[in-house]
Amino acid sequence: MKYDIVGVRFKKAGKIYYFDPDQLDVPRDTHVVVETTRGIEYGSVVIGRKSVDEEDVVLPLKKVVRIATEADRLQVRKNKEDAEAALDICLQKIYNHHLEMKLVDVEYTFDRNKIIFYFTADGRVDFRELVKDLAAVFKTRIELRQIGVRDEAKMLGGIGPCGRMLCCSTFLGDFEPVSIKMAKDQNLSLNPAKISGVCGRLMCCLKYENDQYESARRALPDLGEPIDVSFGKGRVVGLNILERLVQVELMEENKVIEYTLDELIEEGAISSQATK
Repeated sequence: MKYDIVGVRFKKAGKIYYFDPDQLDVPRDTHVVVETTRGIEYGSVVIGRKSVDEEDVVLPLKKVVRIATEADRLQVRKNKEDAEAALDICLQKIYNHHLEMKLVDVEYTFDRNKIIFYFTADGRVDFRELVKDLAAVFKTRIELRQIGVRDEAKMLGGIGPCGRMLCCSTFLGDFEPVSIKMAKDQNLSLNPAKISGVCGRLMCCLKYENDQYESARRALPDLGEPIDVSFGKGRVVGLNILERLVQVELMEENKVIEYTLDELIEEGAISSQATK
């Protein structure tokens, strides 16, 4: 069964959520008001109407309530202005309660039914008294949400080691797992300062080329693997994965010769069908 959907984002580099456009004409870049699990929200259509299979969406789909009006846009602007004021008030309250927490951001839900305070902390924080103080000031529901350092970097933004704006704050909708093995497979320095982002965790961009490296690596022999070439017996001592070059140390002559992968296949040293 097919369903008509549109993809909506609520933040610049936020996750995309799917909604039923019903009879509304909502092309890409249209601002809409939708109903979510946390109430009525304001977002931007980033995927225009299209049909998808039932297994590609989570049912039931909520409908787009309406195309955003000028009043809705003014409401969003007011929410942002009030959130900035709320941040200053919360900072003072945190200081008064001597809490070991770092306030990162504040957000009003579109319908102003709740204020969300995002913070980081090294451990658990007893903020019950803080919540009572904030509720007394703002007269609405208060949520304090602890986030990780990667989420903090996504919210605050910044410049990465490459000199560009952080990927997470500009276009990455979700964080994908990144491992030290990806750095090893790409022959990168394992110095944490070289492969860590401003958040202190492994850089998200290690993931971008990982599939290509893994594919290229499967065609090459392993480091230390014995190999027979035209000059005699040897062992693999170096690899250039992207250029498909293999350095072979000859046992008897005590020298290193560099081969291309195609040369090794032609010599019969490795099979063209070999995979790991």
